[in-house]
Amino acid sequence: MSHHLDDAERRAWAYLARVAEPPCAALEALCDLLGPAEAAAAVRARSVPAGHQLVLEATGARADIDTSAEDLEIAERTGARLVTRDDAEWPGWPLMSLSQSDTAARGGEPLALWVRGPRRLDELATTGVALVGSRAASGYGEQVASSLASGLAAENWTVTSGGAYGIDGVAHRAALASGGSTMAVMACGIDRDYPAGHARLLAEIADRGLVVSEYPPGTTAAKHRFLTRNRLVAAMSDAVVVVEAGRRSGAANTAAWARKLGRPLGAVPGPVTSATSIGCHQMIADDLAVLVIDTRSVIALAAPDGTGDIGRGRTRSTDRLTADEQRVHDALPGRGSVTIEEIAFSAGLDISAVRSALARMDVTGHVVNDAGMWRLP
Repeated sequence: MSHHLDDAERRAWAYLARVAEPPCAALEALCDLLGPAEAAAAVRARSVPAGHQLVLEATGARADIDTSAEDLEIAERTGARLVTRDDAEWPGWPLMSLSQSDTAARGGEPLALWVRGPRRLDELATTGVALVGSRAASGYGEQVASSLASGLAAENWTVTSGGAYGIDGVAHRAALASGGSTMAVMACGIDRDYPAGHARLLAEIADRGLVVSEYPPGTTAAKHRFLTRNRLVAAMSDAVVVVEAGRRSGAANTAAWARKLGRPLGAVPGPVTSATSIGCHQMIADDLAVLVIDTRSVIALAAPDGTGDIGRGRTRSTDRLTADEQRVHDALPGRGSVTIEEIAFSAGLDISAVRSALARMDVTGHVVNDAGMWRLP
């Protein structure tokens, strides 16, 4: 861990994670400004710095009720933990796309995530492919989902989905059966089994992969929470593949998030007579999704630069760098370190722009600072 949070800090995070219905950009901005402990105190006291009045509106209904100690205790009993941006396993890089997208207001970054399972969140969130689809899957859809999930697991990709009946459940099961890692992103509290019929499956995912939720313990699944959850499925995946989807489905909503966040989107074709493939065919016909048919074509989508070959190491994708960051990245030599001045000269950018690009890239692991000199990792 980068630094171990003390109990008071973790309690502050737990309070903030419940005090507004997520995602809440206003609360996040307050946290960035004051840090968790002071932000929590300001929300409780109903007194926030000028310009942050929106926080009071968003937290009005829940500010007086502090269940942070109970929430953390329930999580611990469930074998779960609260992961915050102060923790080493926070997946800052994949989640960053949520604050940069044009939808940041409606789909900002999560404030914190409740996580159950032995794996590291940052690891599974940077090596995953989301397989999503209809709850009312056909036999054909289940067969394809199962074969894609097994193939991905065999190539060390994490299979990410939403834990639901139908395609989601088949994908999680096939990944587990192949000894691979899988992550279920839920629309309810980490201590809830939803759907109830998946209690055993979710326990097995928590045993060998991760069950993740933005929602505090005890939260029930609600329609708007599924739509909010879908942005996390897309953000924490290198690609999203829709296996089967009717005309208007939750999978189509996850697909829309993939496009907004710049994640590659694939869709599996089905029989033209099948109602459960209408959504997939529409996405392919409208040029919104790439037609995928097997593991190879899915991996080519997730790792277009060829890093998807067998035995792939954990490469840092540079696709999501801003224009300045890309120029700074290109200005760094293949070997050895250079000064900020040398980078600025080579990239043709002024020093302050280079400095802030390096600071952001340092956090995401794209550059390394060696005694004031900079190099590629």
